[in-house]
Order: sequence, then structure tokens, then C-alpha cells
Amino acid sequence: MNFQKVEFQISAASAKDFPADRLPEIAFAGKSNVGKSSVINRLLQRKNFARVGDKPGKTVHVNYFRIDNACYFVDLPGYGFAKVSQKEKERWGKLMEDYFAANRIDLGILIVDYRHPPTNNDITMANWFLQSGCPFVVVANKMDKLKKSELEPNLKTIREDLELPETCSVIPFSAEKGNGRDELVRQILAAVHKS
Repeated sequence: MNFQKVEFQISAASAKDFPADRLPEIAFAGKSNVGKSSVINRLLQRKNFARVGDKPGKTVHVNYFRIDNACYFVDLPGYGFAKVSQKEKERWGKLMEDYFAANRIDLGILIVDYRHPPTNNDITMANWFLQSGCPFVVVANKMDKLKKSELEPNLKTIREDLELPETCSVIPFSAEKGNGRDELVRQILAAVHKS
């Protein structure tokens, strides 16, 4: 699969906008300032394909990127940090619920900040994946910002706080430097071939 062959498909504001063709969907979830767009850009080996904003909360719809006509990368609205109105947060919440209820996800990618323990929202998202039986991996982003001595303990905290089974991978990742990209690509390809 050629990750360089990518096109923006649609920015879905409601469930009726989700694409009708059923390609495998790789859904990226994470809090607003965790570097979701940067992780997607690193996977695609593009600088600014998915928008990177200095203000968290730039992704306000469910954004679909078609990868080599083989699958969709689905960039979900970030949670928990963006300074937006309560009404807008409720709209996001409804959009996310509709997306998850549609059972479209072939692989979930939950992006957390390697430097800090998971937030309550991260735990809620991990629980959703676990309870729904949806396959997912956790990407611990920003590993380049940690000292060597912090890597192992922080990884342990993430795994414990999210109550992950042994079967769930946690991938140390640096969108900045590219660490973890090959492992994440392997997981994505396995999910696409399986579906």
C-alpha cells in the first residue's frame, strides 16, 4: 500500500456525510493537543497534509483521507482541551457517538501523550474500544521529549491506567523524529488485509 498516494475525501459534519463505499477505516482518536495531525503526517511522510494547528481543536468534523484506494484514515475531533462553546462540544460529542455507533472502524489508534499519565478522556476512549471489541493500538506520542529513564515507567503507567490487555500494543512514537512509524504501519497493514 502506498501511503504517499493520499487524497482528502470529505469532512463529515454528520452521519449522512460518511462515505458510502466501505473501505477499511483506520480511526485516529486523541485529545486536542496530543499531536494527532502530526502522527498522521508522519505516517504519510508529508509535512502538512493533515492540518497542524497551534490552537488545539482544529479538527471539528470527521475528516476522511483516502489512502491508495485501499483504506481511509479517519481523523476524529480531538477531545478535552479545545476552547469552544458548550454547544459546539455537544455537537462534536453527537458526531463521535454517531461515528462509533456506525461500526465502521477496522482499527482504532488512540494517541496519548507519552509524557503524562492518561487523562480521564483517554481512559473513557480506551474503555469504549475495549467494550466494543474494536481492535485498537495505543500510540504514545512525544517520546522525543522524554529522558531515557522516563520511557519504561511512563509506558507502564499508560498501560495500567488504560487497563489494557496484554494483546493491545502500546507503540512509543515520535511524530517529530519518526520513531514508531514502522511498527504503526505494520499494524495498519495487518488491519487492512484482515478486513
